[in-house]
Amino acid sequence: MASPEEPTERAARVTHAEPPSIDEDISFATTPAPATSTRALVPVPAPEPESTNDITIDDADVRRSDVDEWGRSEHMRELARRLYDPVYRRWFRAEWEGLEKIPPDGGALLVANHAAAIPSDAPVIMHGIETELGRPVYGLADNLLRKLPVVGTLWSRLGGVPGHPDNAYRLLAEQGQLVLDFPEGVKGPAKTWDERYQLRRFGRGGFVEIAMRAGVPVIPIAVVGAEESMPTLVRIPHLASLIGMPYAPVTANMLLMGPAGIGVYLPAKFKLRVLDPVHFDVTPNQERYSRSRVMDESEAIRDRIQAALYDMLRQRRSVWFG
Repeated sequence: MASPEEPTERAARVTHAEPPSIDEDISFATTPAPATSTRALVPVPAPEPESTNDITIDDADVRRSDVDEWGRSEHMRELARRLYDPVYRRWFRAEWEGLEKIPPDGGALLVANHAAAIPSDAPVIMHGIETELGRPVYGLADNLLRKLPVVGTLWSRLGGVPGHPDNAYRLLAEQGQLVLDFPEGVKGPAKTWDERYQLRRFGRGGFVEIAMRAGVPVIPIAVVGAEESMPTLVRIPHLASLIGMPYAPVTANMLLMGPAGIGVYLPAKFKLRVLDPVHFDVTPNQERYSRSRVMDESEAIRDRIQAALYDMLRQRRSVWFG
C-alpha cells in the first residue's frame, strides 16, 4: 500500500472546485476547464492476496478500501439503510409508481422537484431506488452542503458528490451510474407554504446538456409529500445574510416542537411517480449543443414534472394518508 505522502496513479480524482453548477449555463466550448483537485480521496486498495489461509487484512485497510473514489462508503450506506428504512417505510410510507422505468444498468440522470426547508426528498429517492432496485444512486450536492462540518463528510459517505458537470459526466458516461439532480437548486427548498408545488425555473438547462454529452436519458421524478414534511412559513432574509445561508426559514416544525423541530420531519405521506425517460437524438461528447434546444428540453421536462404534481395532488385525499 502506498504511503499517505505518495501520490498514486490509480486513485481517482473528484472535482471540488467552485463549479458552474450543473443547473447553470454549461458550454464545454466556451467555459474554461475548472481547476481540478489532485487530492486523492482514498488510498490505493491493498492488492488481493493469492491465499487467505495465513494472511489477514487489517480492519483499517478494509474500512479505507470500502470508500470509493467519490467518498461513498458501502459500509456507511448499509448502516444508513438500516437506520433510515423505518423512516422511509413507516414515517413517510413512501409509495412509488413507475419504478420499472429506471433501467437496471447503465447511466441515467434522475431529476426531481425539490422541497422542505431541510430537504427530505433526496434521501427518500436514493433510499427507495437502492432498496427497491438494488442500484446505488449518487446525489449531486451544492458546495454549501459539503462545507458544513460533519454533514459534508457524512453526505459524501452516503453518496453525495460535488455538483460539478465534470463529476456528473464521469459518473454517467464513464461509470454508468444513476445520478440524482434537483434542477431547482436551493430555490426549491426556499419556497414558502403558499408557494408549495410551484416549480421554480430549472436553471439554464445544464442538466440537459450534461445528459446529451454523456449520451444518457433524463428520467423525471415527481415527488409529493416533501413540501409538507418541513414547510417554511416565512423566510428571514436578514438572518440568512448574517449567517451566510441562502435562506433562513421559520418552519411549522419549529412552532410545533420548538428547537427539536429543526431536525424532525412531520409524517407526510410520500408519493413518487417516475415519468417516461427522455432520450435525446444527438451525438454525445460534442463541445457545444444548441442553446435553444437545451432550454426547450429543460422547460419541457419541467412542464412534465409540474403536470404530474398537479395530477397527483388532485388524486390525493390527505396530506398524511395519501
